Amino acid sequence: MSDMKIKIMHLYPDLLNLYGDRGNIECLKRRLIWRGIDAEVVSHTCDDSGFDLSDVDILFLGGGSDREQKIVCSRLLEHKAEISGFAENGGSIVAVCGGYQLLGRYYKLEDETIEGLGILDIYTEQGSKRLIGNIVLESELAGGYIVGFENHGGRTHIGSHKPLGKVVYGHGNDETSGAEGVVYKNVVATYLHGPLLPKNPKLCDHILKNALIRKYGGGVELAPLDDELENKANEYIVNRFVKK
Repeated sequence: MSDMKIKIMHLYPDLLNLYGDRGNIECLKRRLIWRGIDAEVVSHTCDDSGFDLSDVDILFLGGGSDREQKIVCSRLLEHKAEISGFAENGGSIVAVCGGYQLLGRYYKLEDETIEGLGILDIYTEQGSKRLIGNIVLESELAGGYIVGFENHGGRTHIGSHKPLGKVVYGHGNDETSGAEGVVYKNVVATYLHGPLLPKNPKLCDHILKNALIRKYGGGVELAPLDDELENKANEYIVNRFVKK
């Protein structure tokens, strides 16, 4: 058994809990445990007062409605310095949909603007229709295809940031650029639900490896797992929508 341990903090699961994204937490946890690495998951909710990232390795920020995002954002801004410092110092952050938008400078709605954390130099504006459906990306980071499901009204403009992947089926960040998500240091931000990580084990392992290297130094290698079923699920979506 390994003596390594990774601590995962789930931010505001009481509000940002749409689209089954709790499955991403379970995927991170299980892929560590299956390798003999201890995994601790803690939640930080709206009722919690303390906020300590000193021993946290991975932060997860999920998606919610616009109303819930406004509530969460006011809480997040209280901890802007801590979260920004965590990201800049190589902490791993996984942000999905609403969480992705909140990492940017702002999210502009029809009648108001939600201030973001400004960790990413991006911004989001509400579009005239929702972008809904299956989506497939080509991604160097995952060494192939990333698959998922998108459902967002916002159009996110990422400027000079590196995208998570190139859209080969679906809409992506803004419906026109062909880019989806952002990768910045050890931050992975995306609109993809599904949940994302069980369908894309290589992406999950990329996140885990970055967290382990930050904590324990270089030379960390993840033991291979039997991902036959996960890979078949990924390939089914790719074959259905891309390789027709």
